[in-house]
Amino acid sequence: MIDIKNKLFETGLKITPQRLSILEAIYSISHPTADDIIKHIRQKHSNIATGTVYKVLETFVKKGLIKKITTDKDVIRYDGLIIHHHHLYSSKTVLIEDYIDDELDKMLKDYFHKKKINNFRIEEITLQIKGQFNR
Repeated sequence: MIDIKNKLFETGLKITPQRLSILEAIYSISHPTADDIIKHIRQKHSNIATGTVYKVLETFVKKGLIKKITTDKDVIRYDGLIIHHHHLYSSKTVLIEDYIDDELDKMLKDYFHKKKINNFRIEEITLQIKGQFNR
């Protein structure tokens, strides 16, 4: 279980009910959109403003608490897993799952190290692997 209060404290952010609710929603819902988060938190906090949610999300991204990811349909989602990972994206259901693979990471780093792209410094390599889940 993730200690949400401690996560906020570690980043130097004031612990507020709004921030706690929004971060809890991100950890409860797999790769939620801002609308998903708003629907989730309004079940308990019906008076939270939409603008507040967007402002808090941007603050969380800047502080490194969450990552912003964009799907191929330009939908912005939020990811509470901040360790390096990739995504499996179902083009049929728009479900996104985390995919962690150290061997793949090493292969990609080695490949791009050998390529030596001129005038470009790679900061991070993440893949969005599209397909369909067989469930």
